[in-house]
Amino acid sequence: WQCGTDHAGIATQKVVEAALAKQGKRRSDITRDEFLAEAWKWKEHHHARIVEQMKQLGCAFDWRREAFTMDEPRSRAVREVFVRLYEKGLIYRGDYIVNWCPVDQTAISDEEVQHEERESKLYWIRYPSPHGDVVVATTRPETMLGDTGVAVSPDDGAKRHLVGKSCTLPIIGRELPIVADAAVQKEFGSGFVKVTPAHDPVDYGIGKRHQLATVVVIDRTGKMTAQAGADFAGLDRFEARVKVVERLEKDGLIVKIEPHRHAVGKHDRCGTVIEPLLSTQWFVKMAPLAEPAVRVVEREEITFYPERWRNVYMSWMTNIRDWCISRQLWWGHRIPVWYCDDCDHLTVARTDPTRCAGCGGGKIRQDEDVLDTWFSSWLWTFSPLGWPDQTSPDLKRYHPTSVLVTGSEIIFFWVARMIMASLEFMREVPFRHVFLTGIVRDGIGRKMSKSLGNSPDPLDIIDTWGTDAFRFTLSMLSPPGKDVFFEEAKLELGRNFGNKMWQASRLILGALEKEGTPLFNPGASGDLATTLAFKPEFAWEDRWILSALSRCASETNRCFEEWRLNEGTARIYDFFWHDFCDWYLELAKVRLYGEGDKRTVLAVMVHVLGESLKLLHPLMPYITEEIASALPTSNGKLLLEQVYPLGDESALDAEAEGRMTVLRDVVTSVRNVRAAYRVNPGQKIPVRVRAQEPKAALVREASDGIVRLAGVATLEVGPDVAKEKGSAATPIGDIEVVIPLAGVVDVEAERARLTREREKVDAELAQVASKLANEGFVAKAKPEVVERERARRARLETELSKLVESLALLG
Repeated sequence: WQCGTDHAGIATQKVVEAALAKQGKRRSDITRDEFLAEAWKWKEHHHARIVEQMKQLGCAFDWRREAFTMDEPRSRAVREVFVRLYEKGLIYRGDYIVNWCPVDQTAISDEEVQHEERESKLYWIRYPSPHGDVVVATTRPETMLGDTGVAVSPDDGAKRHLVGKSCTLPIIGRELPIVADAAVQKEFGSGFVKVTPAHDPVDYGIGKRHQLATVVVIDRTGKMTAQAGADFAGLDRFEARVKVVERLEKDGLIVKIEPHRHAVGKHDRCGTVIEPLLSTQWFVKMAPLAEPAVRVVEREEITFYPERWRNVYMSWMTNIRDWCISRQLWWGHRIPVWYCDDCDHLTVARTDPTRCAGCGGGKIRQDEDVLDTWFSSWLWTFSPLGWPDQTSPDLKRYHPTSVLVTGSEIIFFWVARMIMASLEFMREVPFRHVFLTGIVRDGIGRKMSKSLGNSPDPLDIIDTWGTDAFRFTLSMLSPPGKDVFFEEAKLELGRNFGNKMWQASRLILGALEKEGTPLFNPGASGDLATTLAFKPEFAWEDRWILSALSRCASETNRCFEEWRLNEGTARIYDFFWHDFCDWYLELAKVRLYGEGDKRTVLAVMVHVLGESLKLLHPLMPYITEEIASALPTSNGKLLLEQVYPLGDESALDAEAEGRMTVLRDVVTSVRNVRAAYRVNPGQKIPVRVRAQEPKAALVREASDGIVRLAGVATLEVGPDVAKEKGSAATPIGDIEVVIPLAGVVDVEAERARLTREREKVDAELAQVASKLANEGFVAKAKPEVVERERARRARLETELSKLVESLALLG
């Protein structure tokens, strides 16, 4: 499991600049080297915290192999990749519309832009023309100051006569040619589209195709430039929007303004509205890299879980755009390109040159920008294994890797790019499987963030709840690919389960201490056949628990192999808590604390506990290792070093399972009656089971357990047992459990009590239902309040059902 961290270029730069701001400094007040020294200090401090989190979470890394995207071997790999792609013509420098963040002062890739639906306005503006009405519709009137053309669809017959003619740009007075271009949708707005090549990617393409000029009217800080005109220069872009509209209204050129909802792009790091900006940047040509990455998924050399993400991946890869890889930052891998002041030659090199590769002159300077963080992360499957040294033993042994586990939100940032990089530089896939988890959100579904204050530190949670409870709960509550709504209170699930394991283990270890190690230790070698060799000595419940253990192991493995980790976790939980603790251990206590040889029952208990700990170890590493170390079957080895239980068909025992099913059904039905009518726990009650043979024989064979676990005074079994009036009768398949209530409870008093409780629940349920039927309440109340009322309704409905059933049993 390859461990390491990336350098988080933009995020780290932001926090270091924020720290400088507290000292009254800006980045420009210090040198680049001084800034990088501060960034490395911050990295070391927070890296230590991250590593401590991972260690306490029980991540089983080989920490000697830890890598960092800006350490020396990774930096060497990054340079090698850049040079190779440049030499192959897949990296180029050019002018293009980029996503510019005015706050972070850097270009970002398309995948770093989050689109948010917002209520806005659509402005209809008249551009004067002697050839007929030209009305454009735009959501960004401030950009019109940079218009250099107007476009119509070539399919729009009503406007075809205007193509080749011109109109006048309001406010500025610039003459704009009218062109026809397939990028225009004639259904949008008026069918006329203003063309601003310097501030829109679609417009940039139109401008290129029709040789339109580019006029930059918004600068890198989000303010209007001198080319926007003296009345607007220096204004913030959103302030300029207001001023432009006021000016247009004054000139009588606003046709109408209407509400309009549309998606606005924001920087995923800081939330700033992105400004499309014409800029000189470095790009990677993605289409040649994407083609083989599409083929390997089509051939199922790489599989996605859940499978729906395969379609998302394929859609993005087949419509991929070039990747802008340069960032206007100081923290990161500096672009390995040097410019010559004498001859303008570009020197691209693996090591820092001292002279120009073109003219040999010494007046060279390195590009100021750094590479996108993902440019180093996309090499992750092979750069930590020794690449570019193709003879590296680790590279030969471990590549391709087996599985990538990551979040679906970075399927484009990381997953797709790692596939492309590995195919390009290793000529093989980087991994065979991609398992995409959901996102852990807060209790009301918000993404966790420090700004919202809803993002707890894992170390704080571990201090309160423990690692095992944390891991187990998240594993059990995480359906494949679906987000998890997390609240700390949910960790009681894992903590209570850990307590159950501890108590069961104390029972068994206490018995071992008292009785001594059993004469034989079933499965001590991990071989179930050793255990089954003693089958003649087993009671039926021993055979049942070994059968149930084998089923649990095989079903758990199947769940894990099919990436249903939550179901596998739930399967182990159900086996250990219910099968082992609630049923087997309770039955075993009769033999354990009674007279006679205890070696068999004790040996089975130790074996099942040991195998259960192995099954649970990936989920709860600390408590399982602690308990296992005290068992005589440990042989001084960690669970981590032992074979994971797979299940064995030879352990399955249908006869014992059938007997246990009957015992459970009868005991559960008796317990339900006792609870419904509030029978004193210590009071023994008569029980009759109406059953035909051979089912009746199974009940008789399990009678000792039924009597003990259900608090039974007398047990009658047969097809003709009495069923007088006032009995609670519970049908279970082809048997019926009958409990005479006379002498056990006061029937009339119970009927009156249950009737009162039913009326109370009925009234409460009607009140909740009325509240939830009120559309105003559902729309205006906080989501957590509505959810609480829905949960209350579900609880009351369950209560009512039980009360109705209990009253029915009374006749």
